[in-house]
Order: sequence, then structure tokens, then C-alpha cells
Amino acid sequence: MKKTALCLALLGLLALGGQAVAVICTIDAVPAATLLLPYFEVDLNNPNGLTTLFSVNNASATAVLAHVVVYSDLSVPVLDFNIYLTGYDVQTINLRDILVNGNLPQTASAGQDPTDKISPKGPKSQDINFASCTGQLPPPPLPPSFLQHLALSLTGKGSPLFGGLCSGRNLGDNIARGYITVDTVNNCTLRLPSDINYFTQDITFQNVLWGDYFYVNAAQNFANGDTLVHVEASLTNPATTTAGRYTFYGRYVAWNAIDHREPLATTFAGRYALGGTFTGGTSFVVWRDSKTNQVAFTCPATTGRPSWFPLGQEGIDIFDETEQVNTPQTFPFSPQPPQQGIIPFPAEAQRTQINGADFPVPFNFGWLYLDLNTTISGNPNPPFDPAAAQAWATVNMDSNGHFSVGFSAIQLDSACAPNHFVP
Repeated sequence: MKKTALCLALLGLLALGGQAVAVICTIDAVPAATLLLPYFEVDLNNPNGLTTLFSVNNASATAVLAHVVVYSDLSVPVLDFNIYLTGYDVQTINLRDILVNGNLPQTASAGQDPTDKISPKGPKSQDINFASCTGQLPPPPLPPSFLQHLALSLTGKGSPLFGGLCSGRNLGDNIARGYITVDTVNNCTLRLPSDINYFTQDITFQNVLWGDYFYVNAAQNFANGDTLVHVEASLTNPATTTAGRYTFYGRYVAWNAIDHREPLATTFAGRYALGGTFTGGTSFVVWRDSKTNQVAFTCPATTGRPSWFPLGQEGIDIFDETEQVNTPQTFPFSPQPPQQGIIPFPAEAQRTQINGADFPVPFNFGWLYLDLNTTISGNPNPPFDPAAAQAWATVNMDSNGHFSVGFSAIQLDSACAPNHFVP
């Protein structure tokens, strides 16, 4: 009898192990309809310097199209393109290839690739024709004028293509910064999420994409990475179908939930170490939602900045390893008042050095409690909870010249039901 029960239990575990169980309002590493690369960096001065690589993978046998949008660190879209994926396909992208060399991923559906040389199909993979991609796939190299636009826009300088307007922060180091979204679509669209037609005519709800990313710095001999943020779609869950609720693309669809994508978390916990093995210290990479459809703005960001910048937060607690706590002054609204409190994560996408100028801490070892909810002045959204603000946080610990590790911070809630609490 005991043997029979044990066998049944093992069979049950094996059955569960073969399923990728997805739960809406829980961000988990399962195939999704949207991928988020929460932050990228590319050193434009040094060909062997810091760069970011990421992959887009198809978890199904069905061929799909993916639409990639590159944003500045203040959430202005500066580039978009399409990727065709045969069944079980994978595309790995080094952002230096795009931003410096102008080479977009070379893919093509069956109609543009009749000899199956550009996007070859495997024995278990589907390869179909997307007629809308004729003339668009495979894409040509980016012209020099557009590369100039990307370099200027992603380093906080005015771009001629935007009429001399800025898109991001100028931190003075010529490192291109921003974030990226990848969506399943039904055609080779060049619309952006800021266009409502993107959600009514282009986007699909196929939870089939997965991926990962790496920060690589050959000059300093280290790299680290993590899985991309996997954002699932649901056409049946009330959290992603009810107008007024928080959805991932809520700011672009007037909070009516037609994007049907789950939101991220708002509250996080993550460790840090300043010394010991990690001589290079710890940085937090944080993506945030300004809840604003941001367009290019008057330069420079310090005076002509977006109305929501810098982003505040409801609260931060800094714990050491004996539970002693320091609570710096913060304000639960955005923009934050100048010269008051700390403003460690002011942009939509950033890397913040722990115990650097923007985030001093009183302990060398400990952990951070981050409640990144914030109310945006003049923007009472999302309707069901205007103080809710989705975000994502990852932790990077470096040992100078030796190795680096990166991992996601612990998610303590979901913007489906935000946790407005600081210990």
C-alpha cells in the first residue's frame, strides 16, 4: 500500500513538472505575450565596453511576429522594428550591433524568404507567410542620420529627428540608456504603443515569448544577467479585462484594459553588499511606470523635463543584518520636491549605485524594502488606485575585475492589488 501511494505521488509530481502553470497577477518566468528588458546600457565610446544582449524566443511550434520598441530612460520611444520567429526559434540581439553598427536582426517570413535561408525552419517548426512584411523584412541597415538620432536621444541630447527635442537624461558619460518592450503582433506594424490602433489592429494575446538578457563588460572582465520580465495576457481574467484596472500598457489605452496584459509589482525587497567578496559594491536596476504617454521634450531634462520627473516613492526602509533600520525621508508623490529626501530612482529606467550620491546607506551589508508606488501630480490614474505604480527591480553585485551576479529582487505584491505599506 505504501509503495502504491508513493508511486501515485511521484506520478503526480511528474505530471505537474511537465506543465508551465501561469498565474495572472504573478510575474513568473513562463511564456508571455510581452517581454520587458527593464534597462539597457551601451558604452558608445568603447567598442569593448559595456553592452547589453537579449534574446527573444518562441515557445510554440507556431510561427509568430514580435514587435520591438526601444525607449529612452525617460520613456520616449526612439526606434521600433519587427522580428519573425519560426516555431521554437530564437533571436539573440547585441544592442551595440543596432545602436553603433546599425544592423537590425535579419529575419523574414516564408513570403520574403522562399529559399529558407534567412529564417530557416526546423523539422518541428512552422514557417508561414506574413504578407504585411513584404518590403520590411529583412530590414536594411539603419542610415547614419538615424544612428545619430539614436545616439543623441539615448544620451540625453537633442535629436534633429525630434526637432531638436530631448528624450532622456544627459549623465555626461555617452552611455546609451533605456528599456525595451517586445510584443506579439499579427502584422509587420510600425505603429507604437502610443497609437491606440496598435492595440486595436496589431497586438495579439499569444503567450508564447520568453527570453533573457545580459550586461557584458569585456573591458572590466565581467557579465551578469537574468530572465526578461514576462508579462502575460488574458482575455478572461477580470484583472486584465476590467476598465479602470491597472494593466501593463494602461497609460496608452486610457486605462480601459484593452491591452489585456497583467501589471508588474509595486513593492520589492533586495539585498546589498558593500565590500567583502563584492568589492565593486551593489547596484539596483529599476524600471518604473510614470503612468504618462511621454513624448520628446525641451532640452535639457533638468529644466524642460517631463512633468512627472523625478519619480518619488511611498517609502524606503534600509535594514542591516541585525534588523536595525534606517528610514530616509521620502514623499509619496511625483514629481519629488527638489533638495528634499532621497530620490534614488527618478527615471523610468536606471541603474543606481547603493551608497552612491543618489542612494546613501548607513550599513555596509543589509537589504532594502522599496515601496515604489507614487501618485503623479495632475494624473489621477489608474482609476481604481491612483497611488499605484508598477515597477521592476533587479540586484547586481560586482567583484572588481573578477565576476558579477544579477538576480531579480523579491516581488512583495502586484499592481493588481498594490501594497501601500512600509514597515
